[in-house]
Formats: sequence, C-alpha cells, structure tokens
Amino acid sequence: MENTMTKKEKIEAICTKGYQLDFGTVFESAFENYKKIALYAGLMLLVSIIILGAIGFGVGYSVYGIADFTKLISPENLNPKNFSSTFLVGYILGIALISSFLNPFYAGFLKMADCGEKGEEFNVATMFEYYKSSYFKEIFISTLLISLTSAGISTLLQIVNLDFVGAIISYAISFFTFLTIPLIVFGNLQAVDAIKSSFAIVIKQPLVLLGLLIVAIIVSFLGIFGLCIGIFFTLPFMFSTEYSIYSAIVGIDAKSEIDEIGTTEI
Repeated sequence: MENTMTKKEKIEAICTKGYQLDFGTVFESAFENYKKIALYAGLMLLVSIIILGAIGFGVGYSVYGIADFTKLISPENLNPKNFSSTFLVGYILGIALISSFLNPFYAGFLKMADCGEKGEEFNVATMFEYYKSSYFKEIFISTLLISLTSAGISTLLQIVNLDFVGAIISYAISFFTFLTIPLIVFGNLQAVDAIKSSFAIVIKQPLVLLGLLIVAIIVSFLGIFGLCIGIFFTLPFMFSTEYSIYSAIVGIDAKSEIDEIGTTEI
C-alpha cells in the first residue's frame, strides 16, 4: 500500500510541477527496447490481425450473406452522413465497445515491452495478462470513455461536413490520453484518474511528446515498404516508444503489482 501511495503521489507531483524529458534519450531507449520485442510482437500482431479479420468477415458473411455484407461495408454505406439516428448511436457505441475489449490486448504489448526491458521472459500468455487481472475493468472503462467522446465528436462533425475539424479533435484526444493505459497498468491509477493524469502530464511537455510520437509513427510505417507485411514488425516501435516515455517521466517499479498478484494466486 505504501508503494502504491508513493507512486500516486509521484504522479500527482509530476502533474503539478512538471518534469524534464530529453528527446534523444527517450528515442534511444525506445529503439533499444524495440530490438528486444520486435520479432515476437510483430508475429503476434500479424497473427492477431489475420484471426480478427477472419472472425469479422466470417460473422458478417454468416449474418448478412456475401452479397449484402459486401454492400454493407462499401465506402458509401460506412459514411455516418447516411446513417439513421438509431444506427448512428449503435455505430458509435459499437466502435467504443470494440476498442474497450481490444485495449487490454494492446496493454499486453506494453507488458511485453516491460518484460523486454527487464530481461524477463514473455510469451503468448503475456498478451492476455490484463484480461484476467484486476486492471481489466479500469482499462475497459477508460477506453470506453475516451472512445465514446472521440468517436461521438468526430462522427457528429462529419455529419455537418466538418470532417477535418472532427479528425483534428479526435487526434488531439488520442494524443492527450495516450498515457492513460500505462498509468493504469504501471501507475495503478483508476480509469478517470488515469485519463486526467494523462492530460496533465502531456500538457506539460506537448511539443517534445508530439515530436516523439510523430517520429515513432514514421518509423512504424516504414515497414509498409517491405511488401506491406513489414509494417507488422515496425509497428511495435510505437509500443516501445510509449513505454519508454512513461518510464522516463514516471518510472517503472522493479516488480509490477500484476506480477505480485500472479505470484499470490499461484
């Protein structure tokens, strides 16, 4: 309990007083971490996309049939301007729920980055750590709140022909909340506190953080030139960058609470 309170107090101090962040140091740390997880994380991404894609198309074809499903996913039918009010609400809620159920898997990549940094073994089970832990609820709630806000605002602005403004607002929300998941799984914060703390931390050094994320995105998408499939093995650089940013700002405990929970259960 004392360690948890100490971590929370440190995060509160950072939110209030700010922090120093060196671009070069964080980038170098991210690259070193990336080299430790790139191959395994890339394979996990590739397999996951194939499985999710197969499930999605399988469900779509079984429910609507090949012809109707193909028509349903056509660009004109996916335009929110053509949705009824009822379908629009379901569309926004659906996006938010899907994101909420998938984000614990995304958190698994951060756990993998943490294991790689500490020289600990990681495997397929690592990717599903946060589905069976006490963190699932907080990850789910935080993602649901962020997704509903982002998808709701951007979709409504699309309807009134302000697509660009909607995209900017959506990207801004993603930017200011990108530390939410690390703050939950490493900082042990609850959903709403993690969202507020992420905003407070990012606003202290927005230019440096934006620069790091832009470079990370560029590096991550370089893999598209490797017959497109290479992108699965460069995308993990985003996870390593996010992990390294959080580690540089807040710090990572030598032994995470989730490890302690797992040890207790065994």
